[in-house]
Amino acid sequence: MQKRKIGRTNLSVTEYSFGAAGLGGLYRECTREAAMETLDAAWAAGIRYFDAAPYYGLGLAERRVGDFLQDKPRDSFVLSTKVGRLLHPVSEGAVPDYSYVKPLNFDVTFDYSYDAIMRSVEFSYARLGLNRIDILYVHDIGIYTHGAAKNAVFLRQLMDSGLKALEELKSGGVISAYGLGVNEVPVCLEVMRRADIDCILLAGRYTLLDRSAVAELLPLCEKKGTSLVVGGVFNSGILATGPVEGAHFDYMPASEDVRTRVAAMEKIARDRGMPLAAPALQFPLASPQVASVLLGTAKPASLERNMELTRQKIAAEDFAAFEPYTLVAPELGLEAVRA
Repeated sequence: MQKRKIGRTNLSVTEYSFGAAGLGGLYRECTREAAMETLDAAWAAGIRYFDAAPYYGLGLAERRVGDFLQDKPRDSFVLSTKVGRLLHPVSEGAVPDYSYVKPLNFDVTFDYSYDAIMRSVEFSYARLGLNRIDILYVHDIGIYTHGAAKNAVFLRQLMDSGLKALEELKSGGVISAYGLGVNEVPVCLEVMRRADIDCILLAGRYTLLDRSAVAELLPLCEKKGTSLVVGGVFNSGILATGPVEGAHFDYMPASEDVRTRVAAMEKIARDRGMPLAAPALQFPLASPQVASVLLGTAKPASLERNMELTRQKIAAEDFAAFEPYTLVAPELGLEAVRA
């Protein structure tokens, strides 16, 4: 599998990468056996970039990814995880519902400060059982997760001291790159105008359907040498399932407008002899600012099916045909929290 560089660093990642949220039991239980089989399938497909986070299964995904990578030559893969949430133990039955099924017995506290980031990295080392993390993402900073009032506090933590921690970790060789792992464009623009970051893991905002990143973020990434790793390419499922009853967009049931747009896109894809999921998977890599497309699943068959779709040849003019049906995510209200 081909590789692309992360920003202006010396780090390169495979064009398709593996996201481990599902291995933490997101929405449905994932057994250890299923997790290892899925990771095996990703490795067999040529994927060599793996992304985890303390939040995924409240430590469970990091443990499983670390266990899988234990016997792999350390320079043969790239590993990223995240900071911003500190885990603390709670009694059985006291774990809040974060949509993870059978997570570990922890809860989370948001903290983007220098001390919290340093502690988070040490905790991640222990869960992973590995001695190097290549990329750190600041997880879920922004109005999307926190609302405006709380985010102002968290953003101040990050800008006043958290970025100093990340820069120290990078300059000291502990990590090779750092950036943001978010679901919205505005916070990316705000941070990038005040600091240089290497990469952004952006979920759902540069897809075949949602072009929120196009107007400002992509040009700024080009100017500053910042790479995008694109997650959520199916926009919570609708670009994989099509506009069926109960289809989701942006973590919620899709509106009539979204379903109508996707129905038109589905017809375009069908007329070209391909499922809509194929251009959805391949579209982000048409941009030189995109380093990798993140695939998240807890099923080997799903991983293999998606990888097969990445091999279908799609011409540039095929992507252009979908543009009349794209959208830009509406602005978040001051108290609106989407996820």
